[in-house]
Amino acid sequence: MVDNPASVNRQGCRRVKLASGRRCRGGDVGLSRIVQAEGRVSRSQRRRACAAAAALLALTVNSAAAEDGLWQRERLTGDWGGARSALADRGVTVGFAYINETFDVLRGGLSRGGTYEGRGDLQIDVDLDKLAGWTGGTAQVRVFQMSKGPFNSTERVGSIPNPSNIEATSTTRLFTAWIEQRFGALASLRLGQLAADDEFAGSAVAGGLINGAFGWPPVMSANLPSSGPAFPLAALGARLRFDLNDRWTLLAGVFSGDPAGRGCYDNDPNANPQACNKHGTKFQFTGGAFWIGEAQYQVNQDRDAKGLAAAYKLGVWYHTADFADQRYGVDASGAVVSLATGPRDALFHHGNWGVYGVVDQMLWRGAQSSVSVFARGGFAPDDRNLVSWYVEGGVGVKGPLPGRADDTLTIGIAHSRIGGAASGLDRDTLALNGTPYPVRSSETIFEVSYILQVAPWWSIQPDLQYIVRPGGNVPDPNNPAVAVGNAFLVGLRSTILF
Repeated sequence: MVDNPASVNRQGCRRVKLASGRRCRGGDVGLSRIVQAEGRVSRSQRRRACAAAAALLALTVNSAAAEDGLWQRERLTGDWGGARSALADRGVTVGFAYINETFDVLRGGLSRGGTYEGRGDLQIDVDLDKLAGWTGGTAQVRVFQMSKGPFNSTERVGSIPNPSNIEATSTTRLFTAWIEQRFGALASLRLGQLAADDEFAGSAVAGGLINGAFGWPPVMSANLPSSGPAFPLAALGARLRFDLNDRWTLLAGVFSGDPAGRGCYDNDPNANPQACNKHGTKFQFTGGAFWIGEAQYQVNQDRDAKGLAAAYKLGVWYHTADFADQRYGVDASGAVVSLATGPRDALFHHGNWGVYGVVDQMLWRGAQSSVSVFARGGFAPDDRNLVSWYVEGGVGVKGPLPGRADDTLTIGIAHSRIGGAASGLDRDTLALNGTPYPVRSSETIFEVSYILQVAPWWSIQPDLQYIVRPGGNVPDPNNPAVAVGNAFLVGLRSTILF
């Protein structure tokens, strides 16, 4: 690890923690420790894991083979002999999905080799009107069982967003738990433990991609304390929704400012927020408040709609906590100086904010196929944020091959720009030390993903990613004079609905 103030800031997040309690993400965290680690998913381990998964699937399929319509049913386990339908009639819908995936970093990044991620997803939705006569009431509980190998893909690559959108610390976690009350057709209020990325800033077309950049955008995930109220850490909050008509919707939400909970970083500025709130049961209001609002205009969203589907979203967010400057601190005399000159007290800015926009537009619709494009972008002040602006775009093709109407091909590009203050700190370090040192500038992600719908309940998803300047152009821990190399990843995901 480079022994200079800029390196401490980049790899230790000490001053960012002082401002917001945010843990370093991706390439910012303990790079040298990651590269020096000897843990590895061996080929034999991966073969055994794949064999076990295949055996479990074969056993499950064979046990249900006598039932009609195995490959046409929505879920592998069917209707449970009528029990599932009976529960639904009473207002209770139970669903379970299991996602597992493996990635191999073939070149570049922090280290080459394999990774493994798995997530079990139990979701229970309740119609309180049917169950208890509560008019307009609904509720949801969602629990994850997450597992990983010795390395995850971010530890291999060192990127700002996670290459996998299911990447998380191994644990059993309560994700969301809320109650919602509808007020006629116009409005609804949701209260409880909520995830902002469930309803805000999302792109349906980009949902065919695996990289986390195409989910909760880096202009929020890289800048907010503990990445904000989004997978895998939800937070206490409230959401108000107004459906003005069949096209216009307004959303507003407020969430606890730090989903990791109180005291996470008191003893360790590099603490893992997922470890601090290991099971998702720290029901606390801490770290200020995160406010977000969004206006949506959507047309032709129904599956059987004849016109071209379109969704346009414009949002704004504000966080009430104090955030440290990315370049400057305060010395013993009270003067404002560059952090490159040595350890300094933080120079705080009150609050943080950003603006974003999302476009999903279908270009062509055929009998069994369609072509859509997406675009999303946002910006935030560069003096207190690692990522000052972000833009992405791509295309999604539904039914790309004859006879494969349910398959989806998605191609995306995402670009995160490092803020001028963070880049300026690197230039200060370079000028003071006089030795070669990378200057952070931006990170660009290219991804191609194909969802092969084997059955309504089973999909297989091969995925390719190429990440340019992982971490924005951070130093290689083994040679700080050069940056971490561009990373090329190959992955395969399987999703089963039980």
